[in-house]
Amino acid sequence: MRNSVVVTVAFLALSFLFAAPAPVSAQEYVLEMGTVVPSGSPWALQLKRLKKYVEEKTEGRVKVKLRLGGSNERSLARRTQMGSKQGFAGSVGGLSSIVREVNVLEAPYVFDTVEEADKALDDPEVLKQVRAILEKQKLVFALWGENGFRSYFSRRPIRTPEDMKGIRYRSQEAVAHVEAYKAIGASPVTIDVANTMTSLQTGVVDGFDNTPLFAMATTWYQGLDDGERNLFLSKQSYQPGIVVYSKKWFDTLPKDIQDILVNIPYDLTTWGREQVRKMEPVLVKNLVRYGYEVYEPTAAELQKFKDKEKGVPEKVAKQVGPAGQKLLKAVRAALAK
Repeated sequence: MRNSVVVTVAFLALSFLFAAPAPVSAQEYVLEMGTVVPSGSPWALQLKRLKKYVEEKTEGRVKVKLRLGGSNERSLARRTQMGSKQGFAGSVGGLSSIVREVNVLEAPYVFDTVEEADKALDDPEVLKQVRAILEKQKLVFALWGENGFRSYFSRRPIRTPEDMKGIRYRSQEAVAHVEAYKAIGASPVTIDVANTMTSLQTGVVDGFDNTPLFAMATTWYQGLDDGERNLFLSKQSYQPGIVVYSKKWFDTLPKDIQDILVNIPYDLTTWGREQVRKMEPVLVKNLVRYGYEVYEPTAAELQKFKDKEKGVPEKVAKQVGPAGQKLLKAVRAALAK
Protein backbone atom coordinates (compact mmCIF):
# COMPACT_ATOMS: atom_id res chain seq x y z
CA MET A 1 0.00 0.00 0.00
CA ARG A 2 2.78 2.35 0.98
CA ASN A 3 4.69 1.60 -2.23
CA SER A 4 1.53 2.26 -4.25
CA VAL A 5 1.10 5.69 -2.68
CA VAL A 6 4.75 6.55 -3.36
CA VAL A 7 4.41 5.54 -7.02
CA THR A 8 1.22 7.57 -7.39
CA VAL A 9 2.78 10.69 -5.86
CA ALA A 10 5.84 10.32 -8.05
CA PHE A 11 3.69 9.91 -11.14
CA LEU A 12 1.72 13.05 -10.33
CA ALA A 13 4.91 15.01 -9.75
CA LEU A 14 6.34 13.94 -13.11
CA SER A 15 3.04 14.73 -14.82
CA PHE A 16 3.14 18.23 -13.34
CA LEU A 17 6.74 18.80 -14.44
CA PHE A 18 6.21 17.70 -18.04
CA ALA A 19 2.68 18.96 -18.58
CA ALA A 20 2.21 21.68 -21.20
CA PRO A 21 1.99 25.12 -19.58
CA ALA A 22 -1.47 26.65 -19.38
CA PRO A 23 -2.11 29.06 -22.28
CA VAL A 24 -1.55 32.68 -21.40
CA SER A 25 -4.36 34.92 -22.63
CA ALA A 26 -3.33 37.80 -24.90
CA GLN A 27 -2.98 41.08 -23.04
CA GLU A 28 -5.86 43.48 -23.48
CA TYR A 29 -5.54 47.25 -23.88
CA VAL A 30 -8.16 49.93 -23.31
CA LEU A 31 -8.60 52.84 -25.71
CA GLU A 32 -10.77 55.37 -23.88
CA MET A 33 -11.62 58.18 -26.26
CA GLY A 34 -12.89 61.53 -25.01
CA THR A 35 -15.05 63.72 -27.24
CA VAL A 36 -17.72 66.44 -27.14
CA VAL A 37 -19.47 64.62 -30.00
CA PRO A 38 -23.16 64.09 -29.16
CA SER A 39 -24.65 60.62 -29.29
CA GLY A 40 -26.64 59.95 -32.46
CA SER A 41 -24.70 62.45 -34.57
CA PRO A 42 -22.84 61.44 -37.77
CA TRP A 43 -19.58 61.97 -35.86
CA ALA A 44 -20.68 59.44 -33.24
CA LEU A 45 -21.55 56.98 -36.00
CA GLN A 46 -18.09 57.40 -37.51
CA LEU A 47 -16.49 56.77 -34.13
CA LYS A 48 -18.61 53.66 -33.62
CA ARG A 49 -17.38 52.37 -36.97
CA LEU A 50 -13.83 53.08 -35.83
CA LYS A 51 -14.47 51.20 -32.59
CA LYS A 52 -15.82 48.18 -34.48
CA TYR A 53 -12.89 48.16 -36.88
CA VAL A 54 -10.22 48.39 -34.16
CA GLU A 55 -11.80 45.73 -31.94
CA GLU A 56 -12.31 43.31 -34.83
CA LYS A 57 -8.89 43.88 -36.40
CA THR A 58 -7.09 43.42 -33.06
CA GLU A 59 -9.27 40.38 -32.27
CA GLY A 60 -10.49 42.00 -29.08
CA ARG A 61 -7.07 42.87 -27.68
CA VAL A 62 -8.01 46.58 -27.83
CA LYS A 63 -11.27 47.55 -26.14
CA VAL A 64 -12.53 50.93 -27.33
CA LYS A 65 -14.59 52.99 -24.89
CA LEU A 66 -16.25 56.04 -26.45
CA ARG A 67 -16.98 58.83 -23.97
CA LEU A 68 -19.45 60.91 -25.97
CA GLY A 69 -20.89 64.27 -24.98
CA GLY A 70 -17.94 65.84 -23.17
CA SER A 71 -17.95 69.56 -22.46
CA ASN A 72 -14.45 70.91 -23.09
CA GLU A 73 -12.31 69.93 -26.08
CA ARG A 74 -9.25 71.67 -24.72
CA SER A 75 -9.38 69.64 -21.51
CA LEU A 76 -9.97 66.37 -23.36
CA ALA A 77 -7.09 67.05 -25.74
CA ARG A 78 -4.80 67.94 -22.85
CA ARG A 79 -5.65 64.76 -20.99
CA THR A 80 -4.83 62.75 -24.10
CA GLN A 81 -1.53 64.55 -24.45
CA MET A 82 -0.69 63.74 -20.82
CA GLY A 83 -1.79 60.11 -21.16
CA SER A 84 -4.71 60.07 -18.71
CA LYS A 85 -6.93 59.38 -21.75
CA GLN A 86 -5.81 57.21 -24.61
CA GLY A 87 -7.59 59.08 -27.39
CA PHE A 88 -9.26 62.33 -28.44
CA ALA A 89 -11.84 62.85 -31.17
CA GLY A 90 -12.87 66.40 -31.91
CA SER A 91 -12.31 69.48 -34.01
CA VAL A 92 -8.93 70.68 -35.18
CA GLY A 93 -9.92 73.99 -33.56
CA GLY A 94 -10.29 72.26 -30.21
CA LEU A 95 -6.97 70.51 -30.62
CA SER A 96 -5.25 73.73 -31.68
CA SER A 97 -5.29 75.01 -28.10
CA ILE A 98 -2.41 72.61 -27.39
CA VAL A 99 -1.16 72.02 -30.95
CA ARG A 100 -0.98 75.60 -32.14
CA GLU A 101 0.42 74.87 -35.59
CA VAL A 102 -2.81 73.25 -36.85
CA ASN A 103 -4.58 76.61 -36.46
CA VAL A 104 -3.56 77.35 -40.04
CA LEU A 105 -5.98 74.68 -41.31
CA GLU A 106 -8.95 76.65 -39.96
CA ALA A 107 -7.82 80.13 -40.95
CA PRO A 108 -10.42 81.99 -43.06
CA TYR A 109 -10.81 81.04 -46.71
CA VAL A 110 -7.82 78.70 -46.86
CA PHE A 111 -10.29 76.39 -48.59
CA ASP A 112 -13.19 77.50 -50.78
CA THR A 113 -14.73 74.06 -51.35
CA VAL A 114 -14.83 70.66 -49.66
CA GLU A 115 -12.99 69.26 -52.67
CA GLU A 116 -10.10 71.63 -51.98
CA ALA A 117 -10.10 70.64 -48.31
CA ASP A 118 -10.00 66.93 -49.19
CA LYS A 119 -7.21 67.46 -51.70
CA ALA A 120 -5.01 69.28 -49.21
CA LEU A 121 -5.70 67.25 -46.05
CA ASP A 122 -5.17 63.94 -47.86
CA ASP A 123 -1.99 65.12 -49.56
CA PRO A 124 0.98 62.93 -48.47
CA GLU A 125 3.22 65.89 -47.63
CA VAL A 126 0.52 67.63 -45.60
CA LEU A 127 -0.20 64.41 -43.71
CA LYS A 128 3.52 63.90 -43.10
CA GLN A 129 3.80 67.35 -41.55
CA VAL A 130 0.63 66.94 -39.46
CA ARG A 131 1.95 63.64 -38.06
CA ALA A 132 5.30 65.24 -37.19
CA ILE A 133 3.65 68.24 -35.51
CA LEU A 134 1.43 65.96 -33.44
CA GLU A 135 4.28 63.68 -32.45
CA LYS A 136 6.19 66.63 -30.95
CA GLN A 137 3.13 67.21 -28.76
CA LYS A 138 3.03 63.53 -27.71
CA LEU A 139 0.09 62.67 -29.96
CA VAL A 140 -0.36 60.18 -32.80
CA PHE A 141 -2.55 60.85 -35.85
CA ALA A 142 -5.33 58.34 -36.58
CA LEU A 143 -7.74 59.83 -39.13
CA TRP A 144 -9.67 62.88 -40.28
CA GLY A 145 -13.30 63.58 -39.57
CA GLU A 146 -15.33 66.61 -40.54
CA ASN A 147 -17.40 69.38 -39.06
CA GLY A 148 -17.54 71.31 -42.33
CA PHE A 149 -17.73 74.97 -43.30
CA ARG A 150 -18.57 77.35 -40.48
CA SER A 151 -20.92 80.33 -40.97
CA TYR A 152 -22.30 83.19 -38.84
CA PHE A 153 -25.41 82.83 -36.65
CA SER A 154 -26.44 86.17 -35.13
CA ARG A 155 -29.26 88.28 -33.70
CA ARG A 156 -28.98 90.85 -36.48
CA PRO A 157 -28.84 90.25 -40.26
CA ILE A 158 -25.38 90.24 -41.82
CA ARG A 159 -24.76 91.34 -45.41
CA THR A 160 -21.42 93.21 -45.30
CA PRO A 161 -18.34 93.19 -43.08
CA GLU A 162 -19.52 96.51 -41.65
CA ASP A 163 -22.57 94.72 -40.23
CA MET A 164 -20.23 92.67 -38.02
CA LYS A 165 -18.90 95.66 -36.09
CA GLY A 166 -19.77 95.61 -32.41
CA ILE A 167 -21.28 92.13 -32.46
CA ARG A 168 -20.02 89.92 -29.64
CA TYR A 169 -19.50 86.48 -31.10
CA ARG A 170 -18.78 83.32 -29.22
CA SER A 171 -15.42 82.15 -30.51
CA GLN A 172 -13.74 78.81 -30.22
CA GLU A 173 -10.52 78.98 -28.21
CA ALA A 174 -8.37 79.02 -31.33
CA VAL A 175 -6.05 81.71 -32.69
CA ALA A 176 -7.41 81.27 -36.22
CA HIS A 177 -10.98 82.03 -35.14
CA VAL A 178 -10.11 84.97 -32.90
CA GLU A 179 -7.98 86.62 -35.61
CA ALA A 180 -10.69 86.09 -38.23
CA TYR A 181 -13.25 87.90 -36.07
CA LYS A 182 -10.89 90.77 -35.38
CA ALA A 183 -10.15 91.19 -39.09
CA ILE A 184 -13.82 91.90 -39.86
CA GLY A 185 -14.40 94.11 -36.85
CA ALA A 186 -16.42 91.74 -34.64
CA SER A 187 -15.72 91.19 -30.94
CA PRO A 188 -14.73 87.57 -30.22
CA VAL A 189 -15.44 86.11 -26.78
CA THR A 190 -13.79 82.72 -26.22
CA ILE A 191 -16.26 80.33 -24.59
CA ASP A 192 -16.14 76.53 -24.34
CA VAL A 193 -18.89 74.25 -25.66
CA ALA A 194 -20.53 73.69 -22.28
CA ASN A 195 -21.12 77.40 -21.61
CA THR A 196 -22.09 78.61 -25.06
CA MET A 197 -25.85 78.05 -24.80
CA THR A 198 -26.10 79.94 -21.50
CA SER A 199 -24.00 82.77 -22.94
CA LEU A 200 -26.39 83.07 -25.88
CA GLN A 201 -29.50 82.96 -23.70
CA THR A 202 -28.22 85.56 -21.24
CA GLY A 203 -26.89 87.94 -23.88
CA VAL A 204 -23.21 87.56 -23.03
CA VAL A 205 -22.76 87.05 -26.77
CA ASP A 206 -24.97 87.96 -29.73
CA GLY A 207 -24.05 85.09 -32.00
CA PHE A 208 -21.60 82.35 -32.90
CA ASP A 209 -20.06 80.76 -35.93
CA ASN A 210 -20.36 77.07 -36.66
CA THR A 211 -21.87 74.60 -39.09
CA PRO A 212 -25.63 74.03 -39.35
CA LEU A 213 -24.96 70.46 -38.20
CA PHE A 214 -23.13 71.49 -35.04
CA ALA A 215 -25.66 74.23 -34.28
CA MET A 216 -28.47 71.67 -34.49
CA ALA A 217 -26.63 68.86 -32.68
CA THR A 218 -25.84 71.10 -29.71
CA THR A 219 -29.20 72.99 -29.92
CA TRP A 220 -27.28 76.29 -29.98
CA TYR A 221 -29.67 77.51 -32.66
CA GLN A 222 -32.28 77.75 -29.89
CA GLY A 223 -30.11 80.24 -27.99
CA LEU A 224 -31.24 83.07 -30.27
CA ASP A 225 -34.79 84.33 -29.78
CA ASP A 226 -37.57 84.21 -32.37
CA GLY A 227 -37.31 87.22 -34.62
CA GLU A 228 -33.57 87.43 -34.02
CA ARG A 229 -32.50 84.29 -35.82
CA ASN A 230 -30.16 84.97 -38.73
CA LEU A 231 -27.70 82.74 -40.56
CA PHE A 232 -25.25 84.26 -43.02
CA LEU A 233 -23.68 81.49 -45.10
CA SER A 234 -20.19 82.96 -45.17
CA LYS A 235 -18.53 79.53 -45.05
CA GLN A 236 -15.37 81.30 -43.97
CA SER A 237 -13.64 78.46 -42.17
CA TYR A 238 -13.46 74.79 -43.04
CA GLN A 239 -13.16 72.76 -39.86
CA PRO A 240 -11.77 69.24 -40.06
CA GLY A 241 -12.45 66.72 -37.34
CA ILE A 242 -9.53 64.66 -36.11
CA VAL A 243 -8.85 61.52 -34.08
CA VAL A 244 -5.54 61.23 -32.23
CA TYR A 245 -4.02 58.82 -29.71
CA SER A 246 -1.88 59.51 -26.67
CA LYS A 247 1.72 58.77 -27.68
CA LYS A 248 2.48 57.79 -24.08
CA TRP A 249 -0.14 55.03 -24.36
CA PHE A 250 0.60 54.21 -28.00
CA ASP A 251 4.26 53.50 -27.24
CA THR A 252 3.26 50.74 -24.78
CA LEU A 253 1.46 48.75 -27.48
CA PRO A 254 2.83 45.81 -29.46
CA LYS A 255 3.99 46.69 -32.97
CA ASP A 256 1.17 44.83 -34.70
CA ILE A 257 -1.48 46.79 -32.78
CA GLN A 258 0.32 50.08 -33.47
CA ASP A 259 0.24 49.27 -37.18
CA ILE A 260 -3.52 48.69 -37.05
CA LEU A 261 -4.20 51.94 -35.22
CA VAL A 262 -2.23 54.14 -37.64
CA ASN A 263 -3.48 52.44 -40.80
CA ILE A 264 -7.22 53.00 -40.49
CA PRO A 265 -8.90 52.39 -43.88
CA TYR A 266 -9.35 55.57 -45.89
CA ASP A 267 -12.99 54.75 -46.59
CA LEU A 268 -13.76 55.40 -42.91
CA THR A 269 -12.67 59.00 -43.50
CA THR A 270 -14.62 59.36 -46.74
CA TRP A 271 -17.71 57.76 -45.17
CA GLY A 272 -17.62 60.24 -42.31
CA ARG A 273 -17.31 63.17 -44.67
CA GLU A 274 -20.21 61.95 -46.77
CA GLN A 275 -22.51 61.64 -43.75
CA VAL A 276 -21.87 65.24 -42.75
CA ARG A 277 -22.13 66.69 -46.25
CA LYS A 278 -25.37 65.07 -47.28
CA MET A 279 -27.10 66.42 -44.15
CA GLU A 280 -26.29 70.10 -44.64
CA PRO A 281 -29.01 71.03 -47.20
CA VAL A 282 -31.65 69.32 -45.07
CA LEU A 283 -30.46 71.09 -41.91
CA VAL A 284 -30.50 74.51 -43.57
CA LYS A 285 -34.13 73.91 -44.55
CA ASN A 286 -34.88 72.89 -40.96
CA LEU A 287 -33.35 76.11 -39.67
CA VAL A 288 -35.72 78.06 -41.93
CA ARG A 289 -38.60 76.11 -40.40
CA TYR A 290 -37.34 77.12 -36.95
CA GLY A 291 -37.54 80.78 -37.83
CA TYR A 292 -34.08 81.48 -39.24
CA GLU A 293 -33.55 83.92 -42.05
CA VAL A 294 -30.86 82.18 -44.07
CA TYR A 295 -28.92 84.37 -46.44
CA GLU A 296 -26.52 83.03 -49.06
CA PRO A 297 -24.24 85.85 -50.25
CA THR A 298 -23.37 86.44 -53.87
CA ALA A 299 -19.79 85.99 -55.00
CA ALA A 300 -19.33 89.77 -54.95
CA GLU A 301 -20.73 90.07 -51.41
CA LEU A 302 -18.53 87.24 -50.20
CA GLN A 303 -15.47 88.79 -51.79
CA LYS A 304 -15.76 91.75 -49.42
CA PHE A 305 -15.32 89.38 -46.47
CA LYS A 306 -12.41 87.64 -48.19
CA ASP A 307 -10.75 90.99 -48.79
CA LYS A 308 -11.08 91.92 -45.11
CA GLU A 309 -9.61 88.60 -44.01
CA LYS A 310 -6.89 88.43 -46.62
CA GLY A 311 -3.56 87.79 -44.96
CA VAL A 312 -5.08 86.29 -41.81
CA PRO A 313 -3.83 82.75 -42.64
CA GLU A 314 -0.26 84.07 -42.96
CA LYS A 315 -0.66 86.11 -39.77
CA VAL A 316 -1.86 83.02 -37.90
CA ALA A 317 0.97 80.93 -39.34
CA LYS A 318 3.51 83.50 -38.17
CA GLN A 319 2.01 83.49 -34.66
CA VAL A 320 2.14 79.73 -34.28
CA GLY A 321 5.73 79.37 -35.47
CA PRO A 322 7.88 77.88 -38.24
CA ALA A 323 6.10 74.51 -38.32
CA GLY A 324 2.78 76.29 -38.84
CA GLN A 325 4.24 78.37 -41.66
CA LYS A 326 5.64 75.23 -43.25
CA LEU A 327 2.26 73.49 -42.95
CA LEU A 328 0.41 76.38 -44.59
CA LYS A 329 2.98 76.35 -47.40
CA ALA A 330 2.40 72.60 -47.89
CA VAL A 331 -1.38 73.16 -48.01
CA ARG A 332 -0.97 75.90 -50.63
CA ALA A 333 1.32 73.64 -52.67
CA ALA A 334 -1.17 70.76 -52.51
CA LEU A 335 -3.94 73.04 -53.77
CA ALA A 336 -1.74 74.25 -56.62
CA LYS A 337 -1.13 70.72 -57.95
